[in-house]
Amino acid sequence: MFYGRPVDSLLAVRDTELSSSASMFVWPVRVYYEDTDAGGVVYYANYLKFLERARTEWLRSLGFEQDRLREQEGIIFAVRSIQVEFHKPARFNERLGVTVQPLRCKPASILLAQSVLQGAAQRLLCRGTVKIACLNADSFIPRALPRRLVAEIPSD
Repeated sequence: MFYGRPVDSLLAVRDTELSSSASMFVWPVRVYYEDTDAGGVVYYANYLKFLERARTEWLRSLGFEQDRLREQEGIIFAVRSIQVEFHKPARFNERLGVTVQPLRCKPASILLAQSVLQGAAQRLLCRGTVKIACLNADSFIPRALPRRLVAEIPSD
């Protein structure tokens, strides 16, 4: 089982294919034709989409739906900054693992390490850090993370 998710419900990726620590979430992704460019590899901007989807699923695995956070808590999340390094290309129909690992929580932000890995060898395709800001949904002014969310964020 990957952190937060039963493996057999997610593209049938086996737990021997990608490792997971107590604080690392792994979300399986399959590369579709629409994700690739004319050269047959994943277009660089689509890695950002993979990272975003993994963050959403990470929050969901902790019990937090973003639409409910907006409705009930009056908060939204926005990418404050992102640094990404591309190492190797992914290609059509490959199965990837997209990781999310919390590094630091501040009162109104979360710093996350993320990567995109391929196959049993966990070949590193892309790695980065993402700072997510917690904002008031109406004013877009920074706001403290809900305590119950901070309490659920795993740490090593």
